Amino acid sequence: MQASKKYLWIGVGVAVVAGAAYLVFGGKAERGRSGGDGTQSVKTVIATQKTIPITVTANGYVTAVSTVDVRPKVQNIVRTIHVKEGQFVKAGQLLFTLDERSDQSNVARASAQLAAGQADLADAEQVLKRNQDLLSKNFVSQAVVDTARNKVEALRNTVKANQAAIQSSAVALSDNKITAGISGRIGVINVHPGSLAQPTGTVMVTIVQIDPIMISFTLPERELRNIRATYPQGNAPVHAQLPGQEVLTGKLTFIDNLADTQSGTIRMKAEFANAEQKLWPGAYVNVNLVSREVPDAVLVPAQAVVTGPVDKLLYVVQPDDTVQEQKIEVLAIEDGQAAVSGVKAGSRVVVEGTKNLRPGTKIREVKKAAATPAAPT
Repeated sequence: MQASKKYLWIGVGVAVVAGAAYLVFGGKAERGRSGGDGTQSVKTVIATQKTIPITVTANGYVTAVSTVDVRPKVQNIVRTIHVKEGQFVKAGQLLFTLDERSDQSNVARASAQLAAGQADLADAEQVLKRNQDLLSKNFVSQAVVDTARNKVEALRNTVKANQAAIQSSAVALSDNKITAGISGRIGVINVHPGSLAQPTGTVMVTIVQIDPIMISFTLPERELRNIRATYPQGNAPVHAQLPGQEVLTGKLTFIDNLADTQSGTIRMKAEFANAEQKLWPGAYVNVNLVSREVPDAVLVPAQAVVTGPVDKLLYVVQPDDTVQEQKIEVLAIEDGQAAVSGVKAGSRVVVEGTKNLRPGTKIREVKKAAATPAAPT
């Protein structure tokens, strides 16, 4: 029992000492944050008004406007390769030559058949003409003339068929010369002289068009309405941030016709001139564009906005250096500045020191301390 009373009196003594320490040191600390008369030290700014652009940013990747996989139309042996890996080619430039000997012989055979058919047709036309002369003199019957005429018609059809055979053989022969379908840069060549190229086999080479070039990116679907309203022609300027802080400017050329229901985003593409090849297919870049403007916006530093239990508010300084809470709506935040409604331009708002403020609290402006001169050496 005596021991319990002893510990009780020790606890009371500790509490008294702690209370005294708080009054001495805590009071000093509190007086350091506020004046002796209860004023709070704060920093304030004047709300300004101007029209500000709202920029949206996204991660994008570079993609080619066109990509062509080069394959042969027919199965054949590669005879000659006319380009090198990584070379830039123009549309129509010769890339590969296949073994064309078989197709050349087919063209020669069709040409010979055409010549023979034309000779037979010429002879049959002369026979028809003679028989018609003889018929006019009643030396032959009408049946003889009709037979000669039918032979001429048959040979004419044969000549047409031979001409078609030559055209078909010429097309097959031209298929042995494989040319570039687009202008661009070729990649890895997957065949060699002597290789068997097949229509369903390995791609011979891929051509990628890189000038102009595209950047694909996604934006929240809520921005679509702003972009379409701001740029009714659909040519919104898009900026791509490259390493080294270089910025390239292109234009919006494509907005997907469906939004992604899972992510709530919509895919877009912008076209960039790329003559200097600063953008490369598959590379990731940061893009941004101005989606809209907030006209005559009242601006305050974003850190001045206080988030309450229900509303957002500002502490507005009154003429008597007291503060009052002002409910606001944040319209946008851009470059550390908040565009707000509910407060007038020219109002003096607290930007630092809002933690200890209450409506009616008196404040004083914290002034920057003068620079301490360096000690002489």
